[in-house]
Amino acid sequence: MTRSILSVAVSAAVLAGSVAIAASAHAGDCPAGQMRDGARTSGQTMPKGVTDNVLSAIPLGGEIHGLDGRQLRLRKLVVQPGGVVPWHSHADRPALIMTVSGSITEYRSTCAVGIEHPAGDVAREAGGISHWWRNNGRVPAVLLAADIKNDGLPASADHM
Repeated sequence: MTRSILSVAVSAAVLAGSVAIAASAHAGDCPAGQMRDGARTSGQTMPKGVTDNVLSAIPLGGEIHGLDGRQLRLRKLVVQPGGVVPWHSHADRPALIMTVSGSITEYRSTCAVGIEHPAGDVAREAGGISHWWRNNGRVPAVLLAADIKNDGLPASADHM
């Protein structure tokens, strides 16, 4: 009997965790009714209170045919309260950004309102979107960014 209760409790905990993960996977999306092309055409243009360190990178040309001049990077960004990651485009530079701690607000070209990204959230940056980010909170926001960088683009295209 005890084993059966324990089994049910473990199953319920796993299910609850799965539901929580599924719900949080969409926490950082643009709210319904707020998505529109050209919702924003510019934003903050200068970095402020942000560090961006490349933790590691892999040149992809030797790994995957046709990807010469590109690299897969893992970066750590720390955005201080009031800090800004300036307006930049993801044309030709897809990325996934995970908020590790703190919270940060994204101002995306396709959304009329700011999108909050709390700890644990993953933002998908692709399809040529442009955006900028600001830490409106009281603690630093720590982000991990995985992107594919085109080495042929100018440094200014890398937003920092």
